[in-house]
Amino acid sequence: MPFLRERSGRWSPVKISAFVTALLPALWIAYQAAADELGARPVTEAIHQAGDWALRFLLITLAITPAQRILNYPRIILARRTLGVACAGYAVLHFSLYVLDQHFDLFKVASEIVLRIYLTIGALVLASLIALASTSTDAAISRLGSARWHRLHRLVYAIAPLAAVHFFIQSKLNIYQPVLMAGFLMWLLAYRVLYRRNGEVTPLHLVLLAVGAAAATAIGEATIYHFTSGVDARRILIAHFDFDLEVRPAWWVLAAGLAVAAVAFWRQKPARQRPSARRISPNAVPGVAQVQSGS
Repeated sequence: MPFLRERSGRWSPVKISAFVTALLPALWIAYQAAADELGARPVTEAIHQAGDWALRFLLITLAITPAQRILNYPRIILARRTLGVACAGYAVLHFSLYVLDQHFDLFKVASEIVLRIYLTIGALVLASLIALASTSTDAAISRLGSARWHRLHRLVYAIAPLAAVHFFIQSKLNIYQPVLMAGFLMWLLAYRVLYRRNGEVTPLHLVLLAVGAAAATAIGEATIYHFTSGVDARRILIAHFDFDLEVRPAWWVLAAGLAVAAVAFWRQKPARQRPSARRISPNAVPGVAQVQSGS
């Protein structure tokens, strides 16, 4: 498997880890199907799980660049291509299972895509993800040129919000997971805005970012419930502080953001105060020089 090796020919632990991570959800869905554990509507459940993982891998792919900067670990960028292709792969699986659920009636599938806005959005996201995945090879990068390739792959910043909107609409009443994913997406996009504005994102910036993303998540959830079900938004906001009911998505966004800030603070400590780590020159890792302007 050449794609699991570095250009030197050595096996890449980062690429192997990313590949295994990409396979595990598919294996889990297959196991549930074989064990008849997908419920009364197994195809529908498989459709939802595949779609959920497509969005999760999209967010994980977007998290690679912040992780590379915060951890000061250039080699992690080697996982991004595999994870991005996995995102497209689960989106294709999501759509393929939907076609199966429609008994391969392609005319019905096409008409549903035209008539239902969330399916229209989903089809647009799918086509865009396939375009990005198909141009993720070294040959495609060489053919397009670095500038054109980067412009094309910046489409991910439009694709991700559209994918979140698709998730929201198809989830109907239960929007816990869509709100959670939207909260993480807000953090990831806001991080990039801070980095481009300041040239760096300090641990203090990350603390403020965590608080801001969590607050936006809570307000967004309350607003959505207010307009979709008529529930007073203030009741939803107050419910965030009643942990006997359920831990709301905003708290998970805050916890994850503060954890990232803590890691960044630890990485900023002088070398004598923490275990030493062998630094890797960016020039030693193919593609690292380009990632600063990438996704």
